[in-house]
Amino acid sequence: MPADLKCKIAGVEFANPIMTASGCAGYGEELAQIYPLSNLGALVTKSISLKVRPGHPPPRTVETPGGLLNAIGLANVGIDRFLKEKVPFLEKQKTKVIVNVAGSTIDEYVEVCSRLNDCSCADMIELNISCPNVNEGGIEFGTSPKLTEKTVAAARKVFKRPIIAKLAPNVTSIAEIANAAEQGGADALSIINSVIGTAVDIDSWQPLLTNINGGLTGPAIKPIALAMVSSVYRKCNLPIIGIGGITDYKDVIEYLLYGATAVQVGTALFVDPSAPLKIVKDLKKYLKEKKLKSVTELIGKVRR
Repeated sequence: MPADLKCKIAGVEFANPIMTASGCAGYGEELAQIYPLSNLGALVTKSISLKVRPGHPPPRTVETPGGLLNAIGLANVGIDRFLKEKVPFLEKQKTKVIVNVAGSTIDEYVEVCSRLNDCSCADMIELNISCPNVNEGGIEFGTSPKLTEKTVAAARKVFKRPIIAKLAPNVTSIAEIANAAEQGGADALSIINSVIGTAVDIDSWQPLLTNINGGLTGPAIKPIALAMVSSVYRKCNLPIIGIGGITDYKDVIEYLLYGATAVQVGTALFVDPSAPLKIVKDLKKYLKEKKLKSVTELIGKVRR
């Protein structure tokens, strides 16, 4: 009998623990041309904001050793176009859909989440609290426990299905932020968002990104993400979705052992869009070799 890959987060059951990471598979339309999205545990959409965002001008991506720097600037179609143009496609997909939500003020988060509450295909929302709050002098929501709790609590009032808080690594104590999200009413946590980085051209002496700084993703950040997943798992009660540098089934197992219930694959999709399929296949093989009946038997089982 094959091992069971199903997992459950906040009452939502996923066919397997492999999700896409926000911003790395758009709204799923391109990926669906390669394979059925039912192969995924969940599709996590590109960030959706209240208004259309064009993002930063190019160049806005730079390859680095072991990773990718990006400064996309949360470019997206906005909530109106998302509901009109993207939701009809998403409603037909036989996978869970998690809508990532971004905002510049708490009111913007609330408006988008309120609109999504009436969208039946949004099984969960993922709050991108790494956005600068314009009302607080540009401080990121996710770097302040108070703002984190306040933002999640505001979203909780208008969105009645599960809420995931996506946490930034650029903080003194990610466990403190995680606990603040839990206090605000979050049902789960995504750990981690990208790490701040930059790169410069040694001939022109100019930054390689027009925004100067960008978010570092890919294998280079996996050790950082694992440490933060481990820290939060030991100090917070919420289920965790691990993110950062996942390219194969071995990476997934590491995240599960350190306490994640599921994972998101991001940068690897740009190298090989079919990576989730290979990961699922190899994960099944690993569980069989280890004589495990369920993937959930790995969660938090690291031997300290």
